[in-house]
Amino acid sequence: MDEKHEWFDCREELLALTKQLVRINSIVNTEGEKVIAHSIFTYLSALPYYTENPTHLTIEQTIGDELERYNVLAFVKGTKGTSNRTVVLMGHMDTVGVDDFNQQQDFAFDPDAWMEFLRKEELSGSVKDQLESGDWLFGRGVLDMKSGIASNLYLLSHYATHPEQLDGNIVFLAECDEEDSSNGILSSLKTLKHWREDHDFDYVAAINSDFVAPAFEGDENRYVYKGTVGKLLPSFFITGDETHVGSCFDGLDPNFIASELTRQINYNPDLCDVSLGERTVPPVSLKQTDLKPTYTVQTALSAFVYYNFFVHSWTPEKVLALLKDQAEIAFQNALELFQARYEQYCSANGQVCRPLPWKPRVFTYEEMDTMLVSKYGESYSTHMEQFKQDLLYDETLDIRMFAARVIEEAWRWMEDKSPAIFVFYSSLYSPRVALTGKDKAETNLIQALDQAVSDMQDHYRFPIKMRNFFPHISDMSFIAMSDAMEDIAWTTKNNPAWGTKLYANYEDIQDLNIPVINVGPYGMDGHKKLERMEMTYSLEIVPNLTNRVIQYVLQK
Repeated sequence: MDEKHEWFDCREELLALTKQLVRINSIVNTEGEKVIAHSIFTYLSALPYYTENPTHLTIEQTIGDELERYNVLAFVKGTKGTSNRTVVLMGHMDTVGVDDFNQQQDFAFDPDAWMEFLRKEELSGSVKDQLESGDWLFGRGVLDMKSGIASNLYLLSHYATHPEQLDGNIVFLAECDEEDSSNGILSSLKTLKHWREDHDFDYVAAINSDFVAPAFEGDENRYVYKGTVGKLLPSFFITGDETHVGSCFDGLDPNFIASELTRQINYNPDLCDVSLGERTVPPVSLKQTDLKPTYTVQTALSAFVYYNFFVHSWTPEKVLALLKDQAEIAFQNALELFQARYEQYCSANGQVCRPLPWKPRVFTYEEMDTMLVSKYGESYSTHMEQFKQDLLYDETLDIRMFAARVIEEAWRWMEDKSPAIFVFYSSLYSPRVALTGKDKAETNLIQALDQAVSDMQDHYRFPIKMRNFFPHISDMSFIAMSDAMEDIAWTTKNNPAWGTKLYANYEDIQDLNIPVINVGPYGMDGHKKLERMEMTYSLEIVPNLTNRVIQYVLQK
């Protein structure tokens, strides 16, 4: 171990700070996001460094957000040397909700009270052992990710007190809205760019502090990640041929096609993206519904379904092409099954079967829009733009349903109303990040992480392993990206909500493009009632591991 670097004995201080942060109910999209930001800002404002350098600390409202909420950003300029190399420490302040706590929601944000309650409950053997061990903390946000924020606050405070130990600079970012739309991180990019210009910061690394967990049952590894998975939301608007239920074979139910589509896509291993020896989980449906507004005895005219889709290397263009192929297969399968059941019914009833009038038709949104612009020109374009603007007033629509309604309106302009599937994206694309050592900055960060992990392993009994892709959606996707802008364009021109209900400045991400890793607290059941964090790794190893990365990468 390199003895030149200080070992922080900070467990008790971080535990107290974590509990203090957890006690602030900061569920995403609630007033609590504003409260926790002001609390962190007040905490940092009390440090003498920020009393003397007030412009090095700011609390900023998010940009273009429907809610009032804030990010907290701060920096420390090291005085050990004259380097302008800068490391960004980042993490989110918001949490998921607590509906799963049922009647015990008041305990969710009080770890001590919650753990006292759990001691009286019947828990599974491993959870009970962890609860009684004294090394695990339970409660909403203890893992995801207020212990990570606490670690970053500790390191920032240390260097604010001892800037003479820092040859370079540290930027601290606590962002809101990670659990929903990433308005926080996207809004912060402007400030990071301004600071780069105003203070000549050379951003050489970003360290995210989101939580890590076992990759499989019985997995004892603690992981650090050299990049992150990308996330798309491919969506499908499906039209059928409406009919009365008493004459069901005279029409084609879009729910029937949607069900076949889900059977084709859901859990399909062929749709896993393998890169750098790691495989994404397959896609899974997040919503499937028809769009009938009320009950009738007619089959639905249209259906809507979307799927989570993770990527390591595939571009949005490739995913769109893959899923267009899958939709054509599903459509053909649905028609063949319809034909078989229709023939079986006719045979049993002594009827003559008529030929089916439908053929598989699958289009991307861009293809549909191009066809309609070509046919109707300005009248179509003007109508659709006004329709989208009017639709913004419907506050009941989230981005995904907004996109579906736009497709539905465009469908009304189609001359050929025979059944079809339209493939599109209906949410913000979280770009993939692959840290491969393709340039000097990435190589330096990988080497710094390698050395830091090697240092820490002597202090910890479980293996600390490096992997390439953080497996969950995170704000790492908005501090760097491996996609080119022409790849990003496939998500924007195939998203009906883009430019009205949804917008993100991907150019800012590309402009900054800071090599990013994840070093975060370890625990289990994030987003669940028994969310819990192991204190030895999270409050002892994580801050020291993070500090070693900072020091090594600034030395390069």
